[in-house]
Amino acid sequence: MSSSLFTGAGFLQFEVKPGDPAANLKTVRRLLKKMQPAADTIIVLPELWATGFAYPRLDELAGETPGLLEELRELAAGDDICLAGSLIEKVEQDEVPAKLYNTLYLTGPDGVMGRYRKQHLFSFWQEDRFLTPGDHPLPMVTPRGPVGGLVCYDLRFPELARMQTFNGARLLVVSAQWPAARLDHWRTLLRARAIENQVFVAAGNSCGDSGENCFAGHSMVVAPDGTVLAEAGGREETGAAALIEADLQRLRSRFCNVGERPRPLHDGDKLVSLPQLRERLQTIRGQGSKVAFTNGCFDILHSGHVAYLEQARRTADCLVVALNSDLSVRMIKGDGRPINSEADRARVLAALGCVDFVVIFDEPTPIGLIASLKPDVLVKGADWPEDRIVGAAEVKAAGGRVARIAFEHQVSTSAVILRIRQQEKKT
Repeated sequence: MSSSLFTGAGFLQFEVKPGDPAANLKTVRRLLKKMQPAADTIIVLPELWATGFAYPRLDELAGETPGLLEELRELAAGDDICLAGSLIEKVEQDEVPAKLYNTLYLTGPDGVMGRYRKQHLFSFWQEDRFLTPGDHPLPMVTPRGPVGGLVCYDLRFPELARMQTFNGARLLVVSAQWPAARLDHWRTLLRARAIENQVFVAAGNSCGDSGENCFAGHSMVVAPDGTVLAEAGGREETGAAALIEADLQRLRSRFCNVGERPRPLHDGDKLVSLPQLRERLQTIRGQGSKVAFTNGCFDILHSGHVAYLEQARRTADCLVVALNSDLSVRMIKGDGRPINSEADRARVLAALGCVDFVVIFDEPTPIGLIASLKPDVLVKGADWPEDRIVGAAEVKAAGGRVARIAFEHQVSTSAVILRIRQQEKKT
């Protein structure tokens, strides 16, 4: 295969039978036979097309995924096509409970070409209680070049599509179970993602009723200028359209806004006083956002700090880092510390994309800040027992939780300083 786009894109739209992979696979076979797709077409299936959201059985149903992917490979090989749709992915980890992901798979004649894990779980349907969100929203690398992926609720987050198209995706595939109550949003957002990123969008949605939910259908193929090339109605249906790469190139030759990526933010704006922070968080929380809080000296920022802060940010929608002032560091570590001033340490922390706010405190512990801010998630290293974490009791009493994060890199500021001093002695 070349690195050019697929010559066509289409969809299989059908009513997903919850918890019945055999019935759903039978429907896929029937619709493909009826459709007779042209070779070199990518066909998009609904979200969790084989199982639906059968929450109590997801762990069991995840065991069906390898066999379902093999069935898709055989179907793809029979028609020389690619099939895209999400399934339950189970990931076993040593000494850690298995994780379940809502994963979009691209499956071709030779097997799985790429995968993308749903980034934003839909808490309104309690998806976050049973599944783990993905954390690498990059395009799928395939023999056809990068292909972007979105799974249902992800469609509402334009930065996911922009990140993938900036990294080379010229096609976005969207696998969804989008409700009929928000059909207008579905149609509008699909066109918006195509227009703002100047890419083709192919979306497969489910239809029909499933418990209390009625799904919208209206699977679509959209051109980079927003033209709807193919669209289903509200019932079981298939559809496809040609993807003419020259149209995409012509559009981008006039102007290519997906390639423009200025940085309008000023990281220094993240440095705030406690009164400023309280005001900002009140606004943020007013829209339902969760706030994570962690603290430290961060004297010489190293890879361990950065990995820890990235994980801390993933626990909530916003991360506040409380930074020990110079006075506070001296009280804890002695007169030789800190190496870097509080202003320098704060500015470096603010430059990290995972950090939203930096606030400096003079006390030995941040208990006063914690009591004042009442974060939703209090983050600390896994080497701290929960009963020794300052503020843990207060956060939990207010309805929050404590997240203990293991360090990925075994490095410390004290060790870095020791090595520097040893080198100085040698020279």
